[in-house]
Amino acid sequence: MTEVKDHIAAPTGGSGNEPPALGLVGWLRWTWRQLTSMRTALVLLFLLALGAVPGSLIPQTAIDPIKVSDFLTAHPKLGPFYDKLGLFDVYKSPWFSAIYLLLFISLIGCVVPRLGVYLKAIRARPPRPMKLPRRPRSRKLPKLRPRKPPQTLRLRR
Repeated sequence: MTEVKDHIAAPTGGSGNEPPALGLVGWLRWTWRQLTSMRTALVLLFLLALGAVPGSLIPQTAIDPIKVSDFLTAHPKLGPFYDKLGLFDVYKSPWFSAIYLLLFISLIGCVVPRLGVYLKAIRARPPRPMKLPRRPRSRKLPKLRPRKPPQTLRLRR
């Protein structure tokens, strides 16, 4: 009997655990697939919500510049650090813009490929119900007798 080692060809070079080289097109395709996955869209949505928290808790320059200057004077070490991170203008900061731009691209990439399937489903005729009489609520309703019209009321004098 031959062993499994005899049937497996030994790698000719390297350790054999290296992934294949992707090249530029391969990297772009991988990046697009990662960006347009639903998991990435959910992570970006969570990051957007998490990034909006400082905009609610820390005073914003566009809303109240006096509170921002008071914060900077009250916290001489923390204030400049917050300013470098853009926490006084959260909704105008580059990192917040990058998050919602990536989320926008991700949602477009998730929805557009599925749009044709959804439009076909909307335009299609609904399927014909099969074996409808067997269903519990599909019995014919008894015919109702029409009500007599109410008699006119006499006015009391």
